[in-house]
Amino acid sequence: MPQFAFLEGQPFWVIYCTLLVVILLRAPATYWIGRGLGAGVTRSRMGERLGPKLDAAKQRIDRYGAPVVTLSFFTVGMQTAINFSAGAVKMRFPRYFAAVFVGGLAWAGLWGTVIAGLVGTWLELFLRSPWTAVGVIVIAVAAVTALVVRSRLASRSRRAEETAAEPETASAP
Repeated sequence: MPQFAFLEGQPFWVIYCTLLVVILLRAPATYWIGRGLGAGVTRSRMGERLGPKLDAAKQRIDRYGAPVVTLSFFTVGMQTAINFSAGAVKMRFPRYFAAVFVGGLAWAGLWGTVIAGLVGTWLELFLRSPWTAVGVIVIAVAAVTALVVRSRLASRSRRAEETAAEPETASAP
């Protein structure tokens, strides 16, 4: 965790609380930036043209968007976009912040233990043997690719079996 190098050697609770504070400051800051820019879009010609459709979308996101905000903390690269979007459509802040808090609790735990451990271990390996570290990445990418391809092939064969079975059931007495 190069950006959190000052946390090295600290007890877990210090790391966890620090990461939680980071996320509880960063995510709402992104929300408020989105909210400011969203207000400009709402007042623009495009916002006027969308009118009722935009209002309906805002209501749905305000009502059902909290789980999406919480789950965004389990993704890489989507957190910022989702937090920004929640602000742009003016999701109510108390509901938004509750979702961020729950997601932030999980994010701090994951980042503080699993992810930091993996990244730290890989960096240590890279410093000792860069080619081995690159090999580990290649193997990991190959394994994930194989799992995805296997899953898609299994799904495709299940669909083929289902479509093959449909005419049989339709012709049955």
